Amino acid sequence: MFLSVFDMFKVGVGPSSSHTMGPMVAGARFLNLLRASPFNPAGVRGSLHGSLAFTGVGHATDRATILGLAGFLPENYDAAKAETTLAEIRSTKTVHPEGLPELGFDPDSDLVFDYGPALPGHANGMILMATDSQGDVILQETYYSIGGGFVLTEKELAEGAAKKPSGVAYPFPFNTANQMLAMAEESGKTIAEMKRANELVHRSHAELDYDMERIWQVMNDCIERGLITDGILPGGLSVRRRAKGIHDALVAEQGMNLSAPHIINDWMSVYAMAVNEENAAGGQVVTAPTNGAAGVVPAVIRYWLDHVPGATSTRVADFMLTAAAIGGLVKHNASISGAECGCQAEVGSAAAMAAAGLCAVLGGSVKQVENAAEIALEHHLGMTCDPVKGLVQVPCIERNGLGAIKAVSAASLSLRGDGTHLVPLDSAIETMRQTGEDMSEKYKETSLGGLAVNVPNC
Repeated sequence: MFLSVFDMFKVGVGPSSSHTMGPMVAGARFLNLLRASPFNPAGVRGSLHGSLAFTGVGHATDRATILGLAGFLPENYDAAKAETTLAEIRSTKTVHPEGLPELGFDPDSDLVFDYGPALPGHANGMILMATDSQGDVILQETYYSIGGGFVLTEKELAEGAAKKPSGVAYPFPFNTANQMLAMAEESGKTIAEMKRANELVHRSHAELDYDMERIWQVMNDCIERGLITDGILPGGLSVRRRAKGIHDALVAEQGMNLSAPHIINDWMSVYAMAVNEENAAGGQVVTAPTNGAAGVVPAVIRYWLDHVPGATSTRVADFMLTAAAIGGLVKHNASISGAECGCQAEVGSAAAMAAAGLCAVLGGSVKQVENAAEIALEHHLGMTCDPVKGLVQVPCIERNGLGAIKAVSAASLSLRGDGTHLVPLDSAIETMRQTGEDMSEKYKETSLGGLAVNVPNC
């Protein structure tokens, strides 16, 4: 199993990796399919199913799909250009993707929210179609957005493409935490060193370091924007941005010797909230491993750099490589999708990644790192995904703050021991998978239960 650090940490656009980035990627993939086909298309249509339908408006799934069919991609998303393009599409009822003729597309009638049963492959399903001049379907593909911006066709999902061996030989091909521990013991390497060796199969040292530095720069820039921006978040809930006000107060309190020790938790929270407020506003974020959980990892890195003696930016890469290794295990053996396993799969996975990364850069052994990840994940088990009004705002923004606090606590607890513990990380991951499988659909990003129905949202 090989999932790159750049699979777990992808530059994208808010508010959701599965509901915004995924549909945009699916639209782009469908355009490529259409370009390679022998047909002469005259129009395009689509339908959204399962969680993509139920929380699609709140997650901007319709906008993302439209923009994907117009040729936009998350990694180079231009917000101003997107707004202009959306206005043109709604006015002309056409899209103009590069390398294809003008295609008829009326967003009001050609993109359908299907609130019936979900498609069989995954809770996040969508069907894209091309039509001829008579309106008959000449090409159709089903896509599943499986979390973290990953997209598979119906065939790829059925063939297990996400878990199929690549055929490439990697120095440390661990598929489980137990294998990871065994390989570390045999080689004498850290998790970051093993992960780096695997990454170097595809990139040079210089390329790997440059790309990881860029990912951290985007993460940190996102924090900085969130800390200086206030106002009301879009979507109709009238949620006010809080990160700037909290940060301003924390800065004002510095040096006064009046703050209680627990105020450090507010610093962890405010970094995470800054990211997720940016995400909720549709800004540029990094999946970590998803948009809904994008604040946890950067918040813990920033906490470490700004508040922990001895921290140095030269170790950020080790943090990220360790975190990505843990995130890859979770994705490979369970899920990082809220629509599939609830928020335990998003913020829970993010907390496990952050706890592992922090433990590693604080000098933890491989066993202690695995223990830190297990503690963080174990204490998110059962967490539901029930966003109010389908927006990635309540409870998502604060939940990232608490996820960061749990991650730091998990790393600290693990460092107080020798890495010996009762519940293996593999067992916690499998428990999360089983819990998600048993969880009612009401609590898996459909906004049909929990806070979404018990909090007035209009």
